[in-house]
Amino acid sequence: MTSVILRQNAQLRSKVAGWKVAGQRVGVVPTMGALHAGHLSLVTAAKRDCDRVIVTIFVNPKQFNNPDDLQKYPKTEQSDAEKLRGMGVDVIYAPNLPEIYPDGFATNISVTGVSEGLCGAHRPGHFDGVATVVCKLLLQTGADVAFFGEKDFQQLQVVKRLVRDLDIACDIIGCATIREADGLALSSRNVRLDGAARAKAPGIYRCLQAAADALNDGGVIEVVLTQTKADLLAASIGDVEYLELRDSKTLRPVTELSGQARLLVAVNLGGVRLIDNIAVG
Repeated sequence: MTSVILRQNAQLRSKVAGWKVAGQRVGVVPTMGALHAGHLSLVTAAKRDCDRVIVTIFVNPKQFNNPDDLQKYPKTEQSDAEKLRGMGVDVIYAPNLPEIYPDGFATNISVTGVSEGLCGAHRPGHFDGVATVVCKLLLQTGADVAFFGEKDFQQLQVVKRLVRDLDIACDIIGCATIREADGLALSSRNVRLDGAARAKAPGIYRCLQAAADALNDGGVIEVVLTQTKADLLAASIGDVEYLELRDSKTLRPVTELSGQARLLVAVNLGGVRLIDNIAVG
């Protein structure tokens, strides 16, 4: 089955309206393309839960605080469509820039609280860009449910907060991080790792696993975090941008482990920024 590629919101709305009249449940998987097995796992989850599935492909300029990062982001629509072939995706929505940000676009959505600290502190304006484009895509697709990966855990909490606060009638489903056999979390950025950096990258997850085990065994949070940073340095992982333990729902810093938490990390390895996280508690 070859998915229909639509570029205009009017076309998409017309198709979705027909599905809704038929009482069908519509799911969306928002992406920026450069699809990998992690994205495809979201499509599989959407197919399992919904009657109709839309995959969006839009490289959102508003969520890149670094113009060089935007320039380097891979744009692979043709190969993305090939990867989706046969998965039962009904529509690939790949809008042109004016469909998302028409001339004179002047609205910015900012989600406070869960967007603060972590990536929010190191990528100014990033989550405003995420919240704005996700809001647009949810409204344009009219989806009943949207699927996001837990690898971008702070982003997932921002989207959940956005939908609750603005009463958008769409369920947000977080899906487990998909990893390479050696533990490296799948990311579109991984293709930018050179051989040496790629060989070191699995150490990120190994260090997170060791830290989670120590915390679950009653380790002192400050001590465990300090040791884990030292372990990352010893593994030549690169610059540790942050390593923090946060509450799984509020993303507030955790000083005493009493419920579900997330250990989150960001590193710069060989000039590539990588993030990962692991459940604790």
